[in-house]
Amino acid sequence: MPTFVRTDKCDGCQGRDKAACMYICPHDLMRLDRDGSETGHAMKAYNQEPEQCWECYACVKICPQQAVECRHYADVVPMGASVQPLRGADSIVWTIKFRNGIEKRFEFPTRTTPEGSADPYGGENEAVMSEGKDHDTLFTKRTHSCDMSQFVTG
Repeated sequence: MPTFVRTDKCDGCQGRDKAACMYICPHDLMRLDRDGSETGHAMKAYNQEPEQCWECYACVKICPQQAVECRHYADVVPMGASVQPLRGADSIVWTIKFRNGIEKRFEFPTRTTPEGSADPYGGENEAVMSEGKDHDTLFTKRTHSCDMSQFVTG
């Protein structure tokens, strides 16, 4: 379900040029209503096209005021329950509130390596695209034990 901004919590990221949710949204859906002409709430963020929301939770996780929420599916979060992430410097804490009032929190690290240090090839040599004419040469270098004669080629 799409995200929405709780105007009672949103502070527009304190008048910065761009709110955090605007910066992080991969679909550029979040906007800041500077003068209140769009939503009636000046200096508050809003989702300009909720039906286009990818439900990636990026805006929910990054909001410093926890003002962005997501309408959850009824089979995941029955009426009266909620799921809210809170992002810290090195982890995300998910708070699950059940409709009977019980709350549970789960903490997960956001990174285990410094930014930019991940090895996308996992220690293997980078793929050489000129070798890609034969589909099984990328990465595998014919190290598999599959009998290729069983496949139709051509």
